[in-house]
Amino acid sequence: MERYIALLRGINISGKNKIAMAQLKAGFAESGFTEVSTYLNSGNVVFSSDCHDEAVLADTIETMIRNRFALEIPALVIRQQVLKEMLNNAPDWWGEDNKEIYDNLIFMLPPLTYEKLYEEIGEPKAEYERVQQYREVIFWSFDRKNYQKTNWWSKTASSGVSDRLTIRTANTVRKIAEM
Repeated sequence: MERYIALLRGINISGKNKIAMAQLKAGFAESGFTEVSTYLNSGNVVFSSDCHDEAVLADTIETMIRNRFALEIPALVIRQQVLKEMLNNAPDWWGEDNKEIYDNLIFMLPPLTYEKLYEEIGEPKAEYERVQQYREVIFWSFDRKNYQKTNWWSKTASSGVSDRLTIRTANTVRKIAEM
């Protein structure tokens, strides 16, 4: 059995795509996953499975959500150990305890690539935000006071690739990496 993390895109946001975590957890268990835990109300699920194919796991989860909740929710599945390795390779400027800076990890859902994302969103504004790619994620930090001046803030939600992204804070990814 291996530990995995499912990141569900766009649930429980502004009253849309509502799923109770207890019901989601039950759906995972009924799908054959074990040691299921959720974190926050935003679609972070940690579970164990003997299947070693993330694409098959994501398809199983998406199908369960479609059948159980009548929602089309993209799921990104990543091995917990891979997430830990990504965090171990975070840039020095990311994830500090500076309350003035907002640190996020952008996950790209396949088949989106960094090159396509960058082409769509463009250059970050260096005076307000920093980005660095590592594997299939992008470490992204920006000044809380000036978030509206960043190039990436509005575009991660409104670009042509926004439906292929799911974003988590540094604190959230650190927590789920250790669950």
